[in-house]
Amino acid sequence: MNKPIVFILFLFFLSKLSFAQDSESVYMLENDKKKKEQQLKGFETGAYEKMNPLAPAKAAFYSAVLPGLGQAYNKRYWKIPLVYAAIGSSAYAFINNNRVYHKFRDAFKSRRMGFTTDPYYDLNDSGVIPGQPDVSDISLQTAQERAQEARDFSLVLTIGMYALNIIDANVDAHLKQFNVNADLSIDYRPDVLINPVTNKPYLGMTVNLTY
Repeated sequence: MNKPIVFILFLFFLSKLSFAQDSESVYMLENDKKKKEQQLKGFETGAYEKMNPLAPAKAAFYSAVLPGLGQAYNKRYWKIPLVYAAIGSSAYAFINNNRVYHKFRDAFKSRRMGFTTDPYYDLNDSGVIPGQPDVSDISLQTAQERAQEARDFSLVLTIGMYALNIIDANVDAHLKQFNVNADLSIDYRPDVLINPVTNKPYLGMTVNLTY
């Protein structure tokens, strides 16, 4: 085949490809314009929820005032039972451990003062024998210290659950304002480009980001 014929066919192919690319570009521009008009119309009519920059701060404040209220503000109602279960269980553990701590502490203080009337002196009801308690003073002191450690840990856990409730409401309010609608898209396709230096066509890639 002669070179002129090959060159003519090549030019014909480029013209068809360029025409198709131009037609597709016009179609994409019109489609993008329609999407933007629909999106603008949606904002005007309230179809899209407008971003409230103060929503995370409000959600955190509400949860600080009353645990679970921030989750209700974010319309995450299913989280409210989890919040109260976490805070309530840790608070119950603190109250119970504090009661046990004071029980051992009062008995130990009574022993140190010379009394034998505490509930741990005669557990088996064999009769109070001075100097022979069922639970020794050292055991009472050890039990008191362990109950105190458990109480302090329960307190820290309760504070942590309360703080986590506030953080969850704040982060959830932030995440709700992310734009994840269907208008976010990326499109890529092969394209014939022109080298600005040599002014020759070459095969490349076109990437379109729609938002």
